[in-house]
Amino acid sequence: MAEAQNSKFPIYAVIITVLFKLLFLLTHYIQEDAFITWRVAQNLLDYGVIGFNGATRISASTTHLYVFVSYIFNLIFGKENFIEPLLIFNSILFTIGTLFLSHLVLKNPWHKAFFIFLIGILPPSIKISILGMEYGLLFFLEMALLYYGFHKGKKWVLTLLPVLIMFTRVDTVIFLGIAFLVDTFWNKKIRWNYVLGGVLGILSTLAFNWFYFGEVVNNTITAKKLLYEENFTFQQHIHYFFKSFGNFWGMLKLPGDFNPFTIVVLIFELLCFIYLIRQRGSRNYFLWIIFIFGWTKQLIFLSQKSLFDWYYWVPQLLLFVPVLIFVLEQKERRNLWLSLLVGIYILPMLAFQTVHAIATGNGEWNYRRTIGTFLNQYEKDKNQWILLEPAGYIPYFSGLKTIDEVGLVDKQIQEEIKKDKVNYWINTVKTRKPKYLLSYQNLDEGKNAEYYKTHYKLLKEFRVKDHLNSKNKILEKIYHLKPSGTDYNLYIRVD
Repeated sequence: MAEAQNSKFPIYAVIITVLFKLLFLLTHYIQEDAFITWRVAQNLLDYGVIGFNGATRISASTTHLYVFVSYIFNLIFGKENFIEPLLIFNSILFTIGTLFLSHLVLKNPWHKAFFIFLIGILPPSIKISILGMEYGLLFFLEMALLYYGFHKGKKWVLTLLPVLIMFTRVDTVIFLGIAFLVDTFWNKKIRWNYVLGGVLGILSTLAFNWFYFGEVVNNTITAKKLLYEENFTFQQHIHYFFKSFGNFWGMLKLPGDFNPFTIVVLIFELLCFIYLIRQRGSRNYFLWIIFIFGWTKQLIFLSQKSLFDWYYWVPQLLLFVPVLIFVLEQKERRNLWLSLLVGIYILPMLAFQTVHAIATGNGEWNYRRTIGTFLNQYEKDKNQWILLEPAGYIPYFSGLKTIDEVGLVDKQIQEEIKKDKVNYWINTVKTRKPKYLLSYQNLDEGKNAEYYKTHYKLLKEFRVKDHLNSKNKILEKIYHLKPSGTDYNLYIRVD
């Protein structure tokens, strides 16, 4: 009876962890890119087309499967009410994923319960759960593949889940490939069901891209590569790698190029991993998969200068797994080890993430969103165009047709980038003549000032400092401690 009761502790931990993270929904901290995906889902709902601007097909979102999930939530709850249910769904999926992971690396139910809660309140876990992106779904699918496919040996899982995983994000080929290599090396045989799943995943994703969008890879990948790619020397590549390493490998960003905190955590992660695999347990198989994947993905994305936080969330968590196992399985002075881990690392990181979520939520929801709502009320003709960057909050809440500077949601601007990368912005304005321009700069100054003065006028200024006040003095201190957002100038065409 007691053993059956103990076996339920991990389930209780899942429930408690999800409920705890629901508090972060109050911060309204939602990632900009989530609103790109949600607008694509609503475009599918309104026009029957996967796109961003009406009937034009474009893979503006980095994920296909999550677009369809978002579409279903819009269909069920409506456009005005789907966000909170979807965020809760993401949090539940992610936390169930940590339950699967706990089954792979731990035996004691109490250890599993502590593992689920502690890993669930780390900054990457909170961001995966509440920022509205596809990583809760992705983590659930990847851990389900490891648990039901490789651990339980379910052949249908080995075939089906790689397809769903690839359809969620194409860069998951890294995870799928490493799982294949470790499994083949470990078991000295090939799982052909898994090979079939991988092949089907790649072919179905590429075929969908080609036959629906007329492209091999997502437009988001093509657009970012086109705009951000630079010709660096080998020495510049190395410098850039180490400059980014400190802030993207670990969970805490610090000003400057060097982050000693990251180095300390990385060394401890390595030591714990080495300590665990020397025990030669059956779980080493899964420890090798997640640890090699964590290192490989981070090295690849850092070397490609991919400076978006969300690429690193899952690897950051998986690399920290050996630390949690090491502490939880201590036979002597475990309480001391656990207290040190919680007191020195987890609670400070949780406090940091809380402050960050409150400040960034203010900058995004209370500030950037209001630009979109202003435009929504000001411009009733939703067929008018706006040129801006980024393409999340403001296009979503304004409802306007959108040209973004990167070309994520509009392919035509990519042609201007190809022709003249230096002057593509002004060339786009002259060619497309959008009714609205939203810029970080004062367009009435600079080499193209005369053109802007002739054809546009300043409609409204939006300033971060105007959104740092609150009736709650604690919130106000946080807003001023970490102001979030960018000043904008909104221009309207006059001819």
